[in-house]
Amino acid sequence: MGLGFGSKEAGSHAVAFLLGAALPTALLFLLASDRLGEGLSSISRSWGNVTVSPAGDDPNEVLFKGLPELLPKVAMEDRTVIITSVNEAWAQPGSLLDLYLESFKNGEDIAHLLNHLLVVALDARGFERCKAVHPHCYFLNATPTDMSSAKAFMSPDYLELVWTKLTFQQRVLELGYNFLFTDCDMVWFRNPFRHFPVYADMSCSSDDFKPSRAPLDQPLNTGLYYMKSTNRTVAMMKYWRAARERFPGQHDQSVFVKIRRELVSKLQVKIEPLETVYFGGFCEYHDDPEKVCTIHACCCVGLENKVHDLSDVAADWKNYTSLTTEQRQKGGFKWTYPTRCRDSIGWRKP
Repeated sequence: MGLGFGSKEAGSHAVAFLLGAALPTALLFLLASDRLGEGLSSISRSWGNVTVSPAGDDPNEVLFKGLPELLPKVAMEDRTVIITSVNEAWAQPGSLLDLYLESFKNGEDIAHLLNHLLVVALDARGFERCKAVHPHCYFLNATPTDMSSAKAFMSPDYLELVWTKLTFQQRVLELGYNFLFTDCDMVWFRNPFRHFPVYADMSCSSDDFKPSRAPLDQPLNTGLYYMKSTNRTVAMMKYWRAARERFPGQHDQSVFVKIRRELVSKLQVKIEPLETVYFGGFCEYHDDPEKVCTIHACCCVGLENKVHDLSDVAADWKNYTSLTTEQRQKGGFKWTYPTRCRDSIGWRKP
């Protein structure tokens, strides 16, 4: 740490003295805090091996440069940030990022949530485009792979892209921030936070939802999930990332579904699925515009297909919100059928 002691032995005695003096004070402070678990986790990470790395040696300081300074500017009062990720193809004018941002402005009292949205760009051109349309952008240069173009589903580059986001999310949790992650191929209508159960470590969307199923039997979809910053969720993210080696060639969602019971049994995390009446997608949605919070372009392959069918959904919403109360009460509303997306995978669910 550049303390300037004359010998290695003197340095180690001085560090031991400083830790002995500082640790009780830190613990007293943390015991007065409702974030005890997170604070102890921080101490464990920093002091657990009673060694102090020289300034700049922490790889996280390089990989996530500027993130600790940026998060307080974006976070809500309860230290929650909304996160989405883009590359150049998704951030192009008229592409998914524009649809995503515009949906906040056209939604029901959610425009203010844009102040708490952090767009993570996975390539330099995506970062430049993000800065042109949104105030809170972060360039995550975490892989040598060129992330700028549209990636074919399940291609090696696609897999690298989807796994890279977990590295970033783990760091957000480690810094003591909760997050709501959503894929950018989504449109928003209402504030989703009221639908996340307070007891859950992770609330996750699903491809289709049946109340009769047990929570872990629901087909979970990691296109949208909320995670609290706790010791359990940091351990969960590490376990999830490490499981990639056990399932080579699989994307993050597939691996998560395979290990979800392990996460609950080994780490005691609480995972709750979210109902599709509130968090719909092209796999399953409900024609109930009075409840819907988000619609995700899942069950869809191809950037152009996603943009086309999400644009229809956004137009449906604008038409609906332009109706009078009396007109809305007559009912009969239906979303435009996502023909191109469902055709892209041969999906024919009503």
